[in-house]
Amino acid sequence: MTSTDRTPTSPHRVVVIGSGFGGLFGTKALSRSDVEVTMVAKTTHHLFQPLLYQVATGILSEGEIAPPTREILSRQKNAKVLLGEVTDIDLERRTVTSHVLRRQTVSEYDSLIVAAGASQSYFGNDHFAEYAPGMKSVDDALELRGRIFGAFELAELGAQRGDDIDHLLTFVVVGAGPTGVEMAGQIAELAHRTLKRDFHYINTREARVILVDAADQVLPPFGERLGASSKKELEKLGVEVMLGAMVTGVDERGLEVKYRTGRTERISAVTKMWAAGVQANPLTKTLSQQTGAPLDRAGRIAVNPDLTLPGHPEVFVVGDMINLDHLPGVAQVAIQGAKYAAKEIDGRLKNKPPQEPFHYFDKGSMAIISRFRAVAMVGKLRLTGVIAWLMWLAVHLVYITGFKNRVTAVLHWFVSFLGRGRSERTSTEQQIFARNALKQLAGGASDLVSEPDTVPRDPSELERVRREELEERAREEARLTDAGERGVPVEQRAG
Repeated sequence: MTSTDRTPTSPHRVVVIGSGFGGLFGTKALSRSDVEVTMVAKTTHHLFQPLLYQVATGILSEGEIAPPTREILSRQKNAKVLLGEVTDIDLERRTVTSHVLRRQTVSEYDSLIVAAGASQSYFGNDHFAEYAPGMKSVDDALELRGRIFGAFELAELGAQRGDDIDHLLTFVVVGAGPTGVEMAGQIAELAHRTLKRDFHYINTREARVILVDAADQVLPPFGERLGASSKKELEKLGVEVMLGAMVTGVDERGLEVKYRTGRTERISAVTKMWAAGVQANPLTKTLSQQTGAPLDRAGRIAVNPDLTLPGHPEVFVVGDMINLDHLPGVAQVAIQGAKYAAKEIDGRLKNKPPQEPFHYFDKGSMAIISRFRAVAMVGKLRLTGVIAWLMWLAVHLVYITGFKNRVTAVLHWFVSFLGRGRSERTSTEQQIFARNALKQLAGGASDLVSEPDTVPRDPSELERVRREELEERAREEARLTDAGERGVPVEQRAG
């Protein structure tokens, strides 16, 4: 059944693209509406992205900031979740096409909420990503965790041999926005406080943490005064703040920056992370081609004041994907926009008049620098230090999904901020290299699986032989136990 031949009694179908703040809050806002909601997302979890840097630096586990979407929505009877990355939206046919591991799903809709978010922007230098991961996903955070802690391990080995290890103990964060500032501050705390007793051949307090940005101040959205205060606090932590320095090259061993004067500088550093700029999900290009709505330089699409697309009142776009009234790319814009869209859909079904144009209520902005150091901007109020830090803790606790996650987050913050430990320091080579390894496959992870219809259904000869081997091994294991022969020398066995 398509959207053109639906019966009057069929439930109104709403497709929500994305499981981030916009997708989740939009879906939950429709819980009491007479609709059938299908959330399509490329991950199985809802990511609390503002705390990703704490996963990367060993404070929190990924599960505490990324609970399963199905679990969150398990009590919402009118909602279902589908795994898949949306690759196409057909506005004329009102369909959404998604893929996962060569499996295609087409979902039909009557109303659509597009909340696919944004990705890291390398400003046309996407090859930088090979050596400077961004900070937009759980995979990014785990890779950076492996790179950060792995660098200290390699430095210990190198120092034991007498090698030059300066490039291993130099950490560069590109981008002095909230994510970059928070990341630089936590790496500094990690090196100067958490790890200072853990190594024998290196002094982690001698590690260099460098924050680089082409802008002339730290935290531009927070204003000049808070930006200057944040810069001073970072420098007290030992972070080297390099402003007016644009990154022009990145490779395995370091990066190059160029100043406004034309002077260039090479920084030798194995561990680099990118937190400079974002670009909207490529789906905005698909929508732009079909509606004529223009895109800005970050790929965000222009929407009507009610968050709909020109000529398509059934399609709402929210969050980081929209270009409207210079709205910032923060969680509250996505949450409020998604709730607005859900309310409008519900109102139309109940024949209510349209809402007033979307108006964003700014609840303020916050950024943590290190323990007991933060900056907060709420209305005309500007706060720094411990008070801002406590506000940051309270606000983030409110928006972490799930009571269990709130409790464990508090416990880990207690250990990390009041003590010096980090409970999530596990790192592996797979975390570091898996992303680039998958990129070397033309089809990514899909190249590692068979086509869905090519998997044999009848047991093959190889399967039969393997089964016989497993059964024989199990019988032998049982015999050894029953005969009491484990650990008994051959010459002492009975018979």
